Amino acid sequence: MSIPQDPVMLLSYVNTKLRDGYPSLDVFCERENVEKENIVHKLLALGYAYDEQKNQFI
Repeated sequence: MSIPQDPVMLLSYVNTKLRDGYPSLDVFCERENVEKENIVHKLLALGYAYDEQKNQFI
């Protein structure tokens, strides 16, 4: 399954995945075979940045 392309849906999807099953964004991207830069760029455009301590985009 591919990740959502809509930025708002992507935010919800990634944060849920991080919360429920991945210890970090790097591990999520590696296991899901997705480009970290792409996710970070799309969510930054919405005003969200990855917080390593919280393991979510805030």
